[in-house]
Amino acid sequence: MLARRTSHKYRVQYFFGVLLLLLLLGHVLKFWQLPVLNSLDSYFYDTHVRLNVQEDVDSRVVIVDIDDKSLAELGHWPWGRQVVGEMVRRLVDEGGALVVGFDVVFAERDTSSGLSVLEGLADGPLRHDRQYRETLANLRASLDYDQVFADVLKDRPVVLGYYFSNGGDQQKTGSLPEPVFPRGSFAGLANAFYVWEGYGGNIPVLQEAARTAGHMNPLVDGDGVSRRVPLLVEYDGAYYQALSLAVLRTALGQGTLLPGVPKGGQAAEWLSLLTEQGNLRIPVDGQFSVLIPFRGPAKSFPYVSAVDVLKGRISPEMFRDRVVLVGTTAPGLKDLRSTPVESAYPGVELHANLIAGMLDGTILEQPDYMVFGEALLLLTLGLLLLICLPRLSPLRAGLLLLLAVLFLLGLHYVAWHQAALLLPIASTLSMLLTIFVFDMSWGYLVESRRRRQFTDLFGQYVPPELVQEMARDPESYSMEGRSCELTVLFSDVRSFTTLSEGMSPRELSAMMNEYLGRMTEIIRARRGTLDKYIGDAIMAFWGAPVEDHEHARHAVLAALEMQAAVQALEDEFVTRGWPRLRIGVGVNTGLMTVGDMGSPVRKAYTVLGDAVNLASRLEGITKEYGVGIVVGEATAAQLTDMAFRELDLVKVKGKDKAVAIYEPLGLASALSADQQENLRAWREFLGHYRAQDWSAAAACLENLRRRDEGSHLYQLYEERIVFMRENPPGEGWDGVTVFKTK
Repeated sequence: MLARRTSHKYRVQYFFGVLLLLLLLGHVLKFWQLPVLNSLDSYFYDTHVRLNVQEDVDSRVVIVDIDDKSLAELGHWPWGRQVVGEMVRRLVDEGGALVVGFDVVFAERDTSSGLSVLEGLADGPLRHDRQYRETLANLRASLDYDQVFADVLKDRPVVLGYYFSNGGDQQKTGSLPEPVFPRGSFAGLANAFYVWEGYGGNIPVLQEAARTAGHMNPLVDGDGVSRRVPLLVEYDGAYYQALSLAVLRTALGQGTLLPGVPKGGQAAEWLSLLTEQGNLRIPVDGQFSVLIPFRGPAKSFPYVSAVDVLKGRISPEMFRDRVVLVGTTAPGLKDLRSTPVESAYPGVELHANLIAGMLDGTILEQPDYMVFGEALLLLTLGLLLLICLPRLSPLRAGLLLLLAVLFLLGLHYVAWHQAALLLPIASTLSMLLTIFVFDMSWGYLVESRRRRQFTDLFGQYVPPELVQEMARDPESYSMEGRSCELTVLFSDVRSFTTLSEGMSPRELSAMMNEYLGRMTEIIRARRGTLDKYIGDAIMAFWGAPVEDHEHARHAVLAALEMQAAVQALEDEFVTRGWPRLRIGVGVNTGLMTVGDMGSPVRKAYTVLGDAVNLASRLEGITKEYGVGIVVGEATAAQLTDMAFRELDLVKVKGKDKAVAIYEPLGLASALSADQQENLRAWREFLGHYRAQDWSAAAACLENLRRRDEGSHLYQLYEERIVFMRENPPGEGWDGVTVFKTK
């Protein structure tokens, strides 16, 4: 019944949480898409990239930069093809570069030599001038700069760049290289390719002379940031490679490129590049794209100015066995990209990062099963918080949320750095935060109203220190009387009337406020219910209305702390001219009635019963034995790890049955060797005393008094032994002391 009532209580939170979970689960499983979550995943990815940038420069890839300095010395771009050809010759023949890749397109013929004008003259006004025509024929080869550049490209490891386009009039300019996979190569696989309809390629003479070419199209996300590059794209049914992949293949001797499909899988999840050096595995997503593994901000690779290469200012050794990329950082040439690491990032360095990442194996994997992993994570953490949060206090709920978020971030970090897996976390993190905010808001705006109503009602009867805890689950508490085992405590200031006679009302009030305030703090800290103040006396009990399975322990510990607190107050009271206080505390455990009791005019939540009366009597006889605390045998029996000194067997007023009474000494494990020896000697004394062996009892007591001369308890029993010797109790004596007064 309690479970059903609790479930009913949280039905709104559960309903909201389930709806949210289904909404986000549909996004993760791609039944629908929530753009805000995609943006959040991009933000988390960018943040992770920025937090893990590397400080060193990767010298395996060198960037020859068509920068402002080069434009200033050599003129605006494009330069004459013979100039570019000379740069290639220096890089390959003199520098020993493994490959030279161009992140630029040679889309138009180079007419800067004036050859077309000279040929026009030869076909026109000077067509009959034989000498002119012979001279032109001899010069044609050197003035055809495109052919000059093409001749340089032949038999050298040079990769050209080109671009694809969509939209507009779908222009098709220049020439494309041969596709790396012909039409139909991926039939039967579930991969989806980026499809392009137009292109801008290099002029045919250059494309035919170059080793190969690759497209320069990074993907641009909805926020304008470039994070991915498709290694393979589709055009006219065939499949073309990216510039970075083309450059890498050329540097490694081409090799064979094959799609990798896991056993039993339906889509390729990686590309295998088989070369003489071995098998290079490049993970791809379902569209054959890869996340760019940014090393850091711009200039994470060595840059050299193109003009310095052409004019021999750079040592050729800088290019030896290196991959060389030719690109531009000049703002006017518009090859700057927005990336996770910088808002204006050189486009040529995107390819450099990809090449280095493919060589190092740092491309993050995005296999299809990660979708199900994300869904499982979403369900696991979502259900955990959905079930637990409504039942927890705000502090514990916040702690649970913190642990869940830290676990999620840690899992994301481990997947990235240990397994090279990209685990999206935006959906799960959004779910955690949304459920938490809703639960806290619901608790504040709705539950708080219900709790205030409960507090107003119950607060008339129950001390406020436990009302807040009870208000978390009001249905579990009732004001109706019930019978249960509890522990009750009474405390009283000894000789209070005498102490108060010498004090002014203001001083007496201040002293009692200080004393009662300190005692109340202790009772509250030990989860006790403060029943009432009776003048200088205090009544409290444990185990109701909030259930406490360790009510006896908490009550005894509170009694010990109350005595310690009174001793700590001595110096403060003396300084203020107040008398020293001594208190007696009685504690007893037993069956008692607890509930709302009183008259229609005034009621109180209190306890009644013989066990309560006995606790009051025990407090009254503390001064008889000269101890600060007396507990009943039922209380002592429940605390097996605490040390107690049995004081006596007594019959208090109003009780026919004798009970053993004890003084708590503290945790048994904390007793010193002297305390343990004294306790052993005391038990030996009681054995002799109850056996009426007065001589042995007196000897034991004398030994104990040498260790503690001022003990009132020892003096009490010395007097009893003297009396017993003079008035033997007889064989039927059971060692019980009977008290005739309260």
